[in-house]
Amino acid sequence: MADTEQAVQEKKEHDGAEQGGSKTKVQNVDFPQAAEAASAGPGGSIDIILDMDVPVTVVIGDTQIPVRTLLQLGPGSVLKLNKSIDAPADLYLRETKFATGTIVVVEDRFAVRIGQILTPGDSGNNATK
Repeated sequence: MADTEQAVQEKKEHDGAEQGGSKTKVQNVDFPQAAEAASAGPGGSIDIILDMDVPVTVVIGDTQIPVRTLLQLGPGSVLKLNKSIDAPADLYLRETKFATGTIVVVEDRFAVRIGQILTPGDSGNNATK
């Protein structure tokens, strides 16, 4: 700390000499020590991350249609998708495909039975929606 004060004083004297005698007022500031956060181990606590909700998207298929056809859609229109009914649905976390599964019904709601969890080396894992 003494070295810092001496350096500040020398800087003031040097700056004052360069500015023709006008001196800038400098004050020392003492900051209190910050309290160390309690860590839960070598990696810290990841509970906050483990409790976060993440959006999962299930894709049963897709299609491309001309804008003319899009504008003609209405109640009762049917869009044919590119997957057969036997093909598994794709599960995405953000834009990354991470699993495939089968569409099922649970308590009058759609659900997905996970069939395969993909690893980074699996083909199509980095496919985007």
